[in-house]
Amino acid sequence: MDELDDMGEHADAAPATPAATLVVFRHAPATGPASGPPEILMVERSGSLAFAGGATVFPGGKVDPADHELAEAFMARSGLALDPADAAGRITAVRETLEETGLAVGLVGAVDAERAAAARRLLLDTGRLADVLEAFDWELDFDALVPFARWWPRHRNMRVFDTRFYLANLGTGAVEVTADTTENRHLFWASAAEALRLADEKSIKIIFPTRRNLERLAQFSHFDAAREHALATPIVTVTPRIELRDGERWLVIPSDAGYPVDGELLSQADRA
Repeated sequence: MDELDDMGEHADAAPATPAATLVVFRHAPATGPASGPPEILMVERSGSLAFAGGATVFPGGKVDPADHELAEAFMARSGLALDPADAAGRITAVRETLEETGLAVGLVGAVDAERAAAARRLLLDTGRLADVLEAFDWELDFDALVPFARWWPRHRNMRVFDTRFYLANLGTGAVEVTADTTENRHLFWASAAEALRLADEKSIKIIFPTRRNLERLAQFSHFDAAREHALATPIVTVTPRIELRDGERWLVIPSDAGYPVDGELLSQADRA
């Protein structure tokens, strides 16, 4: 099949797997009178993984049934009225970040490094964030997670994820993170601009959605600016499609989704 036969907006595309990811900000370490742009936590995935193997991404993963159960229970308990898929996505973002990096983000209670490490061990054992909340007397803080984007490719013959992106602010840079080596092999902090530079130098590999999101995040000099932008920008479900521009094939996204760059040459785009 010619690639242009798959323009990327198919109603009969493979069923999407719901997923969520968390863009974690921290203050950059001060090197002079003023610190630099905020840093973002990046995760390098194991090269053996079927999807985005070896790529550098934000922490995240697929939504589990237990995430839906916890979201329903939390909304009933707190009186919040969120879209159930959004609520479950926030649970997934919190759970996957704790599991993959050891950071307890989007949680309130007595949280310190020792308790976060113990919570991570319990989560890796049971796979259920509800067990962690009960064991450590923590509660969810949905307000700490800011909806940023939603990406849902509809190409044929590709593994498809319907992924919700959230922003969160860690604040201080004085934290320790370690990779969950079952799925990831390296963690590091970098500004969005620095991550793009590393990708351009081929020091890291980033896929098309990560590049577009890093370009968007690189516009902001601090977390509050990114948060204000996210809250003011309606979330448009991003479905990349292929189009011809000046006789060349481009992979493009909607121009009204809040991104400063809306595409790149298909021959240069890394899609998985």
